[in-house]
Amino acid sequence: MRILKKAGDLPKRSLWDRIKDVALMDVVVIARGGVDAGSLERLEQLLLEADIGVPTTLRLVAEVQRLATLGKVTSQDDFLRALQEEITSALRAGNSDPALQIAAASPTVVLVVGVNGAGKTTFIGKLAARLRGEGKRVMVAAGDTFRAGAVDQLRVWAERTGAEFIGANAGADPAAVAFDAIDAAVARGVDVLLVDTAGRLHTSEGLMTELKKVSRVITKRLPAAPHETLLVLDGTIGQNAVQQAKIFAAAVAVTGLVVTKLDGTARGGVVVAVHEATNIPVKFVGVGEQSGDLLPFDAHDFAGELLGSA
Repeated sequence: MRILKKAGDLPKRSLWDRIKDVALMDVVVIARGGVDAGSLERLEQLLLEADIGVPTTLRLVAEVQRLATLGKVTSQDDFLRALQEEITSALRAGNSDPALQIAAASPTVVLVVGVNGAGKTTFIGKLAARLRGEGKRVMVAAGDTFRAGAVDQLRVWAERTGAEFIGANAGADPAAVAFDAIDAAVARGVDVLLVDTAGRLHTSEGLMTELKKVSRVITKRLPAAPHETLLVLDGTIGQNAVQQAKIFAAAVAVTGLVVTKLDGTARGGVVVAVHEATNIPVKFVGVGEQSGDLLPFDAHDFAGELLGSA
């Protein structure tokens, strides 16, 4: 899973490289069960700095202590493997199916939410390209009518990917745009409809009220829709992403997470923290600007890349 790297970047010290600096990682010390409180504290600090989150960090440190005490770690590879398995386990806990849910009868309606700047519109364009590559007929609806730039950007993505486009004048009712888009998708035999939404600050009560309205109108027009409500989060903002996720999930029934801008960031552990805090599966990660830089999420591969072992 090609994440946390970007072509042309200068080599960066991976999380694993930094962990190896901790005295705990001395193979002889580990093999003898020589775990001291200072080493554990430094390990805990490194994991927290990677934004993995408190619950998972505490479990990882406890697992280190347990393995060392039992004498079950005799090499750095053993320890790396243990860390990767524990992170993978955290990402696979609870509601964790990364597959995009497809409706039994077309169209599948995907509502995309998130704050401005997180990469919503770009994600929709990339997902449209992926779905078109799978042979699906795709329509995108420009429901962010508060930003003319978002409408234009989505129109360009539609032209580029061969997706159909539904837009409206600036200031139009976003819920009406979604309703009309479903009408058009049904009439034209579209397989997947991707609906963009406004993304003013997540602390805005007005935005959350608007999102609830859009979701209600979609369900009224097409029962069981939206089949997916995907929340797009900026992977570079650390623990703020956790708070955003909680607020959006309280407003609408978020079914999947998309974490963008992971190319080059050393804080990709926020993916673990957000899943842990919300019990919502991670569906995709974005690692660059090109269409092919949207990757389906794989917990084991992600854990390996996060540590720098892949």
